[in-house]
Amino acid sequence: MLTPKYPPADTAPTAPALARTSDTAPPAPVAPAPVSNRPTVQLTPGSALALAAGGGAVVLVVGAVLVSMLLAVAITGVSVAVVAVVLRLLIKDLHKH
Repeated sequence: MLTPKYPPADTAPTAPALARTSDTAPPAPVAPAPVSNRPTVQLTPGSALALAAGGGAVVLVVGAVLVSMLLAVAITGVSVAVVAVVLRLLIKDLHKH
C-alpha cells in the first residue's frame, strides 16, 4: 500500500543527443599552468628536530600564559566573594546596634 511504484527501466525518457553545428565557436585554448620559480623547502633531520622543539616550546609558553590568566581570574573571584561576605557581616552588625 505505501510502497513506491517505479516505472520499468525501458520506459524512462532519454535525453536527445546535442548535435554540433558548424556555426558555433570552437572552445578556447587552455593556457598551461604557470611554473613556480620559488625554491622548495627541504628539511634536514636537524632542522626538523629544531622545528619540533620550537613548536613544543611555543605550546608550553602559550599554555602557561593561559593557565596563569585562569588562575588570576579564579583568585579575583574568590577575593570578591570574601569581600562580599565581610561587607555583609559588617552591614548586618551595624543594623543590630
